[in-house]
Amino acid sequence: MLSRRNFLTAAVGVAAATGLAACAKEDDSSSAGSGGSKALVLGFSQVGSESGWRSANTDSVKAAAKEAGYTLKFSDAQQKQENQISAIRSYITQGVDVIAFSPVVVTGWDAVLKEAKAKKIPVVLTDRSVETSDESLYVTLVGSDFTDEGRRAGKILEKVIAKAGLKGQVKIAQLEGTTGAAPAIERAKGFKEVMDADHADDWKIVVSQTGDFTRAGGKQVMAAFLQSNPDINVLFAHNDDMAIGAIQSIEAAGKKPGKDILIVSIDGVKDGFVAMSEGKINAIVECNPLLGPQLMEVVQKVKDGETVERWIKTKEGDFMQDQAAAALPTRKY
Repeated sequence: MLSRRNFLTAAVGVAAATGLAACAKEDDSSSAGSGGSKALVLGFSQVGSESGWRSANTDSVKAAAKEAGYTLKFSDAQQKQENQISAIRSYITQGVDVIAFSPVVVTGWDAVLKEAKAKKIPVVLTDRSVETSDESLYVTLVGSDFTDEGRRAGKILEKVIAKAGLKGQVKIAQLEGTTGAAPAIERAKGFKEVMDADHADDWKIVVSQTGDFTRAGGKQVMAAFLQSNPDINVLFAHNDDMAIGAIQSIEAAGKKPGKDILIVSIDGVKDGFVAMSEGKINAIVECNPLLGPQLMEVVQKVKDGETVERWIKTKEGDFMQDQAAAALPTRKY
């Protein structure tokens, strides 16, 4: 999926954080544009508002659309595929210029994408990928390499374990993202690649379950993990929000997060850095949510009929406890 020729990896360096607010207010549509020619109309369907990352991503898209002078028709799918399909069909009926969406899950999109293609409305994926029988049904993907994020989580866990002086069997609990979602599938895959290649004998995932990328889910599932597997000594969370929820259950069980249970997560939202500065999260693999500017650039090129068959690659950052204090001021979303 990630090797396809027209995949775009978004810029995710820490310097890209531009101070967007984290609490996006959902609305049906917003209009942005100054006089003159008719504004480009973009229909955008967001997964939901399940995490700090998602809220920052929504803010980035809205702000970038306004800056570009586009008319943005926005919908929140509330993590339901049927809501996204309904929103996309509404955009098709309205005759928007371009459709963009961040798919809840990877499968089940062919029918609605064929409807968009039949009406000659280009579709751009953002953040997450899909599996389709016909790749011509969408133009490109603006997002991150989730498999590589999983690999980097595995590699940074090696450093965390060495720094903590953990000896013996590494017993890992994995908090997965939403079942069927690209980041959940691919982050787990990348992490397992590192395990299988370098730690087949000393690392073991003893329990793994979805927490739906939410704090509440992370808290609930981690509580169950600790009851069934009280000897867990590592937690790999597919996002910061689940890790933060899990911390509450770890502390409720009388254990110290970051010490009794080492924690590695993915995202890099402000609350994640706060937990890391407090020593409760040991390391974070960054996945920057500020995809709005790149998305608007692609949308304009698509509307103008220009090629977008190119790669945008920049270095992604990983953070550990001793770097947290320096990192905090740069992360304002």
